[in-house]
Amino acid sequence: MRVIEFLDESGVDYKVTEHPAAFTAQQMAAAEHEPGMYVAKPVIVKADGKYMMCVLAACYKIDLGALKKQLGAKSLELAEESEIGGIFPDCDLGAEPPFGNLYDLPTIMDKALEKDDHITFQGGSHERAIRMSMDDYRKLVSPRVLEFSYHMTT
Repeated sequence: MRVIEFLDESGVDYKVTEHPAAFTAQQMAAAEHEPGMYVAKPVIVKADGKYMMCVLAACYKIDLGALKKQLGAKSLELAEESEIGGIFPDCDLGAEPPFGNLYDLPTIMDKALEKDDHITFQGGSHERAIRMSMDDYRKLVSPRVLEFSYHMTT
């Protein structure tokens, strides 16, 4: 997986764990016994026809209207699954790591993640999670930080 090679080359500390297949970020949070606030999920959007990666907490939903306004975009929509598969050929669909920079995508991180001391995310497969410090993640990805999510209620 491209993300593991990148982390190794970067020399940062990280931990890989295996868990039963999890197909949503919230399922992965449960499998990893990790609060959803610390589990990052990437959402791919198209802003004015250009793909971008938005990274938000598992227990949050993206607010497309807020994001569109902050980006100053004329149009903003979620990317289709068929498009996402072509962008991340080395990953299981829905298990993309939050490293847009590895796939030539601008990366935007939600402000709600900013204060977390660590981040946990899918490592390219539905059975693998990676945990690393938020400081290291921000150094490696240099995400733009915006406020574009709201907490899901059950």
